[in-house]
Amino acid sequence: MDDHNKRVIETALLCAQEPLSVADLSRLFVDDISTADIDEALVELQRAWDDKGMELVHIATGWRFQSRLSMREYLDRLTPEKPPKYSRAVMETLAIIAYRQPVTRGEIEEIRGVAVSSNVMKQLEDRGWVEVIGHKETIGRPGLYATTKQFLDDLSLTNLQSLPILEDAAPMAAAEQLGQAIIEFDPDATVETVVITEVDQVAETVEEAAQAAEEVTPESEDKTDETK
Repeated sequence: MDDHNKRVIETALLCAQEPLSVADLSRLFVDDISTADIDEALVELQRAWDDKGMELVHIATGWRFQSRLSMREYLDRLTPEKPPKYSRAVMETLAIIAYRQPVTRGEIEEIRGVAVSSNVMKQLEDRGWVEVIGHKETIGRPGLYATTKQFLDDLSLTNLQSLPILEDAAPMAAAEQLGQAIIEFDPDATVETVVITEVDQVAETVEEAAQAAEEVTPESEDKTDETK
């Protein structure tokens, strides 16, 4: 692809308010441009921005430019108010859903060893990070919770396979890698089921990554989640 067309793609991505897919980018051009050409241009743009404060990343819903993690301490000075953090109960619940999905509320409670308050689930649903994707064929047909594409986008992940691997990596090291994952996203993929091994470790990892997501909302807990 020539430099002009690459500049068109670059400009569109810089100006876009939402991630753009390859299909979106193909609509920029009157002449037919192959998917392979656009993919090649995106990879070249990634390399061109390697030494800059912004980076081009591939996430669940497409491609976008975002600031590098190394720039966060400087950008935070423009908004000195620290965003409120999610509670431990919310992060543990989110971690269990992310690694064990699809999962029922009862299964979450069994793993955590404490009742999950309605506020916890409401916060995650309001944030757009989890949703009910079906019902388990058992007594009462409880809802099955899974993460959303919004969850992947906010954590700069392409798919569930790019979640940190827990066995050999420390939580903080894994969290630093969250924003760097560039893995092909399969739009037709179904919900993957991954077995969780250490709830505390996963919660710390997801919480660290969640700090990089915009518009983090505070969570108020019921007493059921305050007492373990």
